[in-house]
Amino acid sequence: MNLITKLILLCFSVFLTGCSSTQLVSNWKNPEIILFDANKVLVVGMTENQEVRTDFESKLQKVFESRNVEAVRSIDLFDVKFTANKQTEEELSAVEDLLLQRDFDAILFTKIVGSEDIQTMRTTLNNTHKYLSTFKDDYLKHQGIYYEDDYYETFTVFHAETSLYCICVGKERQTIWNASVDITDPKNFEKSVDDYIKLLENNMEEQNLIFRKNELTNL
Repeated sequence: MNLITKLILLCFSVFLTGCSSTQLVSNWKNPEIILFDANKVLVVGMTENQEVRTDFESKLQKVFESRNVEAVRSIDLFDVKFTANKQTEEELSAVEDLLLQRDFDAILFTKIVGSEDIQTMRTTLNNTHKYLSTFKDDYLKHQGIYYEDDYYETFTVFHAETSLYCICVGKERQTIWNASVDITDPKNFEKSVDDYIKLLENNMEEQNLIFRKNELTNL
């Protein structure tokens, strides 16, 4: 794939996503599940950044509550000692048992699984369709490629995953759904959080997972 093709595809993808800071890469739904309902969900945002975690879990909690589903933030359930120390399989099983006793029936678990640096051209994309009339014009416009250190800009893309787990009575604590999402504007965490949550809400609704289309909200 040549450079022009890549730029055209990038322009097209930006147009489709409406300048969203998040992009859905893939999603998987348990083929045995057609509909999944939950009455009480634990919302977990795994990140060492307390501000981002609080903002993410609080906003997701409001989304669930607007859909008449009780949601509890992990920051209200897990104490500092729990998250600051490595947990064993037995300890996590005990947590699941406790959640079951407290009438939870699902966990929505989000975490960052990796990142990579992406290099892009500093030139604006909206002029790529215009052909320069002469070699001189073309050369003068782009000669910075040779000597300008910042002609190519590097930014970091974070790869995140959100999984929906069932902890229902009489059923295996299985994965219901998983979505892989790229966060392309991690510096603007507030916008990224809002975009990420909207993406999750829309996708869960499409998959008939807890949320349903055209349902009334409290907002």
